[in-house]
Amino acid sequence: MKVGEVFLLALCILGCELVGLVGARFTAPAISGWYEPLLKPWFAPPQWLFGPVWITLYAMMGSAAFLLWRQGIHRHAVAVALTWFAVQLVLNALWSPAFFGLRSPLAGLVVIVPLWLAILATIWASLRVSTAAALLLVPYLAWVSLAMALNYSIWRLNR
Repeated sequence: MKVGEVFLLALCILGCELVGLVGARFTAPAISGWYEPLLKPWFAPPQWLFGPVWITLYAMMGSAAFLLWRQGIHRHAVAVALTWFAVQLVLNALWSPAFFGLRSPLAGLVVIVPLWLAILATIWASLRVSTAAALLLVPYLAWVSLAMALNYSIWRLNR
């Protein structure tokens, strides 16, 4: 890899990790006072697992963005894939303020359903450009699927 590509890879990963930091600013203050006492379904992962999983997923997302970008930003298929990537990243950034910031599982649902669809669209569009990029996003879709089920269950159990 050339120096410029290493820099672009680092930039893509850093950009995605920063989205995670934005979410953490809303999440951390709500954990002990609001989230912990909520009723949760049997499949809720332990709280300590969320941080490492998201850090890993954001790195994989950034790597996927890099693999797409390096295929040529001016190619239509690349532009479509990166546009979907940007849409899902914005929705990802909105989920924590909706769920934790507003302390509203319903608001979280309003964001996470389109997020899930946008991730699916990103994977689909990425397949036309880079199979590796698309595959890097599959664990993210799986985790958001779990998060969506958890979000829905928390809403149902606590309304």
